[in-house]
Amino acid sequence: MGRLDGKIAAITGAGRGIGRECALLMASEGAKIVVNDLGGNADGTGTGHIADDVVAEIQAAGGEAVSNTASVAEVAGGESLLATALEAFGGMDILLNNAGILRDRTIFKMEEADWDAVLAVHLKGHYCCSRPFARYIRENNRTGCRIMNFSSVSGLFGNFGQSNYGAAKAGIAGFTRVLALELAKYGCTVNTISPGALTRMTIPLMEARGEEVAQENLDQGGPQHVAPVCTWLASEAGAGITSQIFHASGGAVAIMQQPKVIKQFNKDGLWTLDELDQVVPQLVAAREANDAAAEETGAPVTL
Repeated sequence: MGRLDGKIAAITGAGRGIGRECALLMASEGAKIVVNDLGGNADGTGTGHIADDVVAEIQAAGGEAVSNTASVAEVAGGESLLATALEAFGGMDILLNNAGILRDRTIFKMEEADWDAVLAVHLKGHYCCSRPFARYIRENNRTGCRIMNFSSVSGLFGNFGQSNYGAAKAGIAGFTRVLALELAKYGCTVNTISPGALTRMTIPLMEARGEEVAQENLDQGGPQHVAPVCTWLASEAGAGITSQIFHASGGAVAIMQQPKVIKQFNKDGLWTLDELDQVVPQLVAAREANDAAAEETGAPVTL
């Protein structure tokens, strides 16, 4: 018996990297998989048929899967993802919004096309795929579904040269919090994944810094380390865990902070600049103390 027996999962960007690893593991746990991938380059250009290769892998291992090569950056593409699941398997229970591209530039060099392309695939792509699935859940009262949205430390912490990618990934975390509220009555959990993995998108960044990526690095920090966390959240064990941000990377699994007021001052009337001279440093100090406490509680614990 697999953890996902009888479940139907659609995974975007599943032709390579994290998406592929999630597709293979979920299939091994009994899920029927819609493997979505446009098959393009890391910058979003071009197309290919790598989704068929993953389908063949799953089928060779005794699982069930079909491919979908629609672009998630278009509403019609998101709708076709659900349509493929319904046509092939008669339903849909799990959505992993994983597809993404990179067009790294500093703000000084970033063109409008670089900004628009990244926001379209990442942030709009999450909307395009989630809306038809959410409607399907509501119209059919299909309870116990799962949505996992992929953010990044580039958006949650910030990363030089990735304002487009960071903005999209930060937006995805906010999108997740809202979806979790809107789908709660149907027992659908919606969580954010912040992955860390060596993939075709991240390896070139390391190599550009002069770092060599050996097989040992891939074994210790490859995308296979993210898949178990996603698969666990998709299972019955993940019921009731929603609106969270989970970080998974190279043997590590962590839960991340959500926006929360740390310290607050109130007064009647407008704040004067002299009063803010006194108050703002205390607010910043409270934030620094909160960060220090989080650093302590967030220190790795080895099992």
